[in-house]
Amino acid sequence: MPDLHPLAGVYAAAVTPLKPDSSIDFEAVPVLLRFLAARGCHGALFFGTTGEGPSFSPSERESFLRSVRAFRQQVPGFRLLAGTGTPSLSETIDLTKFAFELGYDGVVVLPPYYFRKATDDGLFNWFSELIRKAVPANKYLLGYHIPSMTGIGFSLDLLSRLKDAFPNQFAGIKDSSHDESFAVELGKRFGSDLAVFNGTDSYFHLALQNGASGAITAPANIISPSLREIWDMYQRGEDPSEAQARVTEQRHILEKYTPFPPSLKALLHRLYDLPRWTVKPPLEEMNNGAEEIALKEFLEFNKE
Repeated sequence: MPDLHPLAGVYAAAVTPLKPDSSIDFEAVPVLLRFLAARGCHGALFFGTTGEGPSFSPSERESFLRSVRAFRQQVPGFRLLAGTGTPSLSETIDLTKFAFELGYDGVVVLPPYYFRKATDDGLFNWFSELIRKAVPANKYLLGYHIPSMTGIGFSLDLLSRLKDAFPNQFAGIKDSSHDESFAVELGKRFGSDLAVFNGTDSYFHLALQNGASGAITAPANIISPSLREIWDMYQRGEDPSEAQARVTEQRHILEKYTPFPPSLKALLHRLYDLPRWTVKPPLEEMNNGAEEIALKEFLEFNKE
């Protein structure tokens, strides 16, 4: 088995704890970190899609990232990734520099999603300037490939150009395309030379078989022990098919109750007695009926 990338492992695309007035619940930060670390996560991504990243101002992101960093000593070895992508290159540069100044292990960066007809040349220039100005030589940037949300993504050729130009700093991508064929093509084209983090729990094993370095997923807030089981078994050379089948069903249950931020926050409260965190508009809380159905379905499956 090839050497693992320094970031390799299972990550939760963490929810952002919010008070009823939708301000950040800073007191809950250590609670969330300890919870995720205790359930097998190697680390967490903050301000991804599940963390409602685009809904927060730069100053809000900076305050929260600083708070997370302050409590890192409570979870030794827990890795920190920051979502720093915005449509503004200058704003993304500032947020990325800030994350690395705080000591974050890596950043996950959306392409500039307003100009959806941007070419590979334009995206290459955008990311090149970002990396040159904001990513230290010994740190890592992952592109965030989620075309269903951004309208644009990373072609295989663009990934190859960025990897050739910045072989260390451009570490790879978080692949949230939900496209199994793309996961296979990534493996064929790059093998383990590109750090690919699977964003769709239901084909985590497939991604690992095709050279992926780990997973960064929304359901990991709830099902990280099962994802960690897949990871550990695969690293030992064992067959994680049974664990994958369980994860696939768990993912399919949770997918019925999207968007993920309100449903995961509701389930974290009901299942694990974490605080009842709200979401930022335009997202809305789960209604009571849907919450009860989701909770019942999830509990019934996990009793089997």
